[in-house]
Amino acid sequence: MAAVFRQLFVDFFSTIVFLVVYAATGDILIATGVAIAGAVGQFIRARIKQQKLDIMTWASLGLVIVLGSATLLTKDPRFVLIKPSIAHFAIGAIMLRKGWMLRYLPPIVQENIPHLVTIAGYAWAVLMFVLGIGVIVFAMIGDVKLWAFYVTVIAIGAKVLAFAIQYVVFRVTITRKLRAAAAAAQPAN
Repeated sequence: MAAVFRQLFVDFFSTIVFLVVYAATGDILIATGVAIAGAVGQFIRARIKQQKLDIMTWASLGLVIVLGSATLLTKDPRFVLIKPSIAHFAIGAIMLRKGWMLRYLPPIVQENIPHLVTIAGYAWAVLMFVLGIGVIVFAMIGDVKLWAFYVTVIAIGAKVLAFAIQYVVFRVTITRKLRAAAAAAQPAN
């Protein structure tokens, strides 16, 4: 689990830097410039350490440079604010692959409710697309504080809530299925 959070931090590093610098300075241009520098620094650090760079790292670097540069040139923060939506859409597209979630779940889930896992995988894809659209909507509104609240509280909260609901549904469904199987296996008196 720690590896997942570490990778998410790496993938969203420039967005986090942007938010922190913007919160400290209130200046979109400074926050954007520092986010671009942070993304380039992150890339250089990975190359020096000879780490393999995956497609998300390359895409993130490209998006930060292109969208950040557009923000700096036009002085319009909406370009840099839409970056998280692209990540949501990319992740949502990956989640449209049938059974993608099975490899992340324990054998008891894989063996007992693979059909429910597939449905949950598609539900996660829909959630990612909805959250990505939300990022764009809040970016177009132009209020960076409202956008930051959406990205840090609403979007993350929605994912945590979805995970909790999924956990409870899976647990209850598996428990019922195993109890029913145990009851059916006992001889009638």
